[in-house]
Amino acid sequence: MSDPLILTLDQGTTSSRAMVFDASGAVVATSQQEFRQHFPHSGWVEHDPADIWQTTLTTAREAMEAGETKTGGRVVSIGIANQRETVLVWNRRTGEAIGRAIVWQDRRTAAMCDQLRAKGHEALVNARSGLTIDPYFSGTKLRWILDNNREAAELAAAGELAFGTVDSFLMYRLSTGRAHVTDETNASRTMLYNIQTRDWDEDLLALLDIPRSVLPEVKPSASSFCEADAEWFGRPLPVTGVAGDQQAAAFGQACFHPGMVKSTYGTGCFLLANTGEECLLSKNRLLSTVACRTGSAPQFAVEGSIFIAGAVSQWLRDSLQIIESAGETEALARSAGGNDGVYFVPAFTGLGAPHWDAEARGSMFGLTRGTDRADIARAALESVAYQTLDLLDALNADGFDTGRIRVDGGMVANSWFLQFMADVTATTIDRPDMIESTARGAAFLSGLQSGVYENIETLERLWQSETVFTPDMVESEREQLVSGWQKAVKATLYRAQLDRE
Repeated sequence: MSDPLILTLDQGTTSSRAMVFDASGAVVATSQQEFRQHFPHSGWVEHDPADIWQTTLTTAREAMEAGETKTGGRVVSIGIANQRETVLVWNRRTGEAIGRAIVWQDRRTAAMCDQLRAKGHEALVNARSGLTIDPYFSGTKLRWILDNNREAAELAAAGELAFGTVDSFLMYRLSTGRAHVTDETNASRTMLYNIQTRDWDEDLLALLDIPRSVLPEVKPSASSFCEADAEWFGRPLPVTGVAGDQQAAAFGQACFHPGMVKSTYGTGCFLLANTGEECLLSKNRLLSTVACRTGSAPQFAVEGSIFIAGAVSQWLRDSLQIIESAGETEALARSAGGNDGVYFVPAFTGLGAPHWDAEARGSMFGLTRGTDRADIARAALESVAYQTLDLLDALNADGFDTGRIRVDGGMVANSWFLQFMADVTATTIDRPDMIESTARGAAFLSGLQSGVYENIETLERLWQSETVFTPDMVESEREQLVSGWQKAVKATLYRAQLDRE
């Protein structure tokens, strides 16, 4: 018997990546492709579904071939992790997507959300879904599509429209239309799913006038979801693990017990605190959400969401053109020498938790004639650390002791950034030996279901810390830096309020 391997499809906001894991949790092959971002109007962000599918399929085939060739092993199952709130609709009969995907960063439904809040629906949405009313979530995006795309509306009326997050779309394609499914973590981000009853909520569907017929079947994150058709990989392969990227990352970080916290730094930043079987409703504008479940007992988490994290490096590279690659930011930040009073609030698509202001826009403060690209790069990195502090403050106010967090994602390769974050948050930070926790979490889920991994305890033993960053800043300096950040955020929110008046 050849050694079992797991193929993970990590479909993200700016790229699709496939990774092959062995039974020790190690990566044996990887392939990645970026794809185009579409910004048709201010605050709108879209993806071409064909790009999502083709980059996913291409990277999956490349990684699978490389992994099996390198190890002599054989892929036995597939895991999927995906950008969560991005939505697509497609024709059930043909499988063809209708229009572009609306990305989680998209803010086009801000006015719709304002109206829902003004009518007093916030309490219902929060109690049932654990979420706040915000354009970030999938439900209002679907309502917008039904209101603005005649073909989608007609297919929905005929019972021939399928709605899904990216995982659903991929599984529909992989199964050549045989499966319309999702997992609980993705469903919990739609604003349509009742996280207590673990089912689509009739009242929330009625609130947004969403027909139940368009929705996928919901399963636990470790389940038999579907079988990928032989035409894609040369033989049928079962999809046995699925989770939204942030819950997948928490699983890959082995945050299996209440009180454990992880924070992922990809395009955005997402901090999750495990609350076990208790669904904790935050008093400080954090979200209650479903965590990965492998048994019968429900699993919950509290989450704080930052919309722009690693995307600041893309902005520095693509828009300002002051760097050629994200890796340059560490050396630039070190060369700046100090903060120099420059603060950057990266509210390109609004501010997430704990502020939840969809109309806020990016701001920079403290510029002088002496401000250079090093200062701007440093301020961009600092902004992510400060936003993490805002999340930790809210979490601590909800009764958590977040003295230690596990981090992952592309940004955490930057040691300067992690040390600065440890300093300004006064928190110990663990960087694991495997920073691609999202893909690893999907592999863990898939491997548990397909028998590659025996149990949770096996997975806990596979997690290892590579570097520990401990706070090393005098309190007076920390207080001064944080005070400057708080003033910058206050000014940004005030400007957004002026724009609304």
